[in-house]
Amino acid sequence: MEASKKADGHTLWTLFKTCFIISACTFGGGMVIISMLQKKFVEELKWIGQEEVMDLVAIAQSCPGVMAVNTSIIIGYRIAGVTGALITVSGTILPPMIILTIVSACYVQFRQNRIIALLLKGMQAGVAAVMINVTITMIKSVIKDKKLLSILMLAAASFAVLVFDVDIILVILVCGVISGVMS
Repeated sequence: MEASKKADGHTLWTLFKTCFIISACTFGGGMVIISMLQKKFVEELKWIGQEEVMDLVAIAQSCPGVMAVNTSIIIGYRIAGVTGALITVSGTILPPMIILTIVSACYVQFRQNRIIALLLKGMQAGVAAVMINVTITMIKSVIKDKKLLSILMLAAASFAVLVFDVDIILVILVCGVISGVMS
């Protein structure tokens, strides 16, 4: 993963603004934010390829810390080097910090508000839909490549997690070792 050359002000602003808006408007954790980053940077801006974003997400998942932050750092670094990484991490962490500060200040009022509770329930359905979308997009990408090993690992990993409730970290490690050995 090689960082791009020095980015101009417009690129840095686009990185910050994109990460800030996505982080402020999505709920449900890393996979939800990652699908939005993928749509923006792969499909809309075409700054990163689909296969590359899957590699970046895999790296982000295997690193300690919050996956959305890890992914934004890696994407920022890939596009604009260290400056891009600092810009994207700022854009990603500022909205939750602002929201949590407000919620903390008003916790007692929020805790008993029926409308807020219903809104949060509704968000759960939206999060599920986005996660299904991410899953389908990633599966299509693996199948499109027509690499038998990747398809078999996808099937085996899905089976292990869904049927046997195997820890996802173990699945990632095993798939990484298999890919490393077979490459």
